[in-house]
Amino acid sequence: MHNFRKLDIWIKSMSLVTEIYQLTNTFPSSERFGLISQMQRAAVSIPTNIAEGSAKTSNKDFARFLEISIGSSLELETELTIALNLKYIDSMNFENILNKNIELQKMITGFKNKLD
Repeated sequence: MHNFRKLDIWIKSMSLVTEIYQLTNTFPSSERFGLISQMQRAAVSIPTNIAEGSAKTSNKDFARFLEISIGSSLELETELTIALNLKYIDSMNFENILNKNIELQKMITGFKNKLD
């Protein structure tokens, strides 16, 4: 069992959640039940699955939750691209958050590979 609060992947993913909430607060209110909700849920899913997986007794089970976390991160990447295409965010904010998300994907993948 791992202490998720000490894992860099959890700490960085929690920071990403905060950024996504701050970003989506600037979106049109018409997106409240659409893109805003989707992006927030995808972002929250990343650290949530890391935390839940850390409680598993086998590395194989933990790795499965890390895969789900990566999937949520890729979902978020897609939604960020949609937000950019709809001009809800500018390219500078997009690149900034995208780069953080990609770095997190690499970190989670690296951590998962160490478990295997």
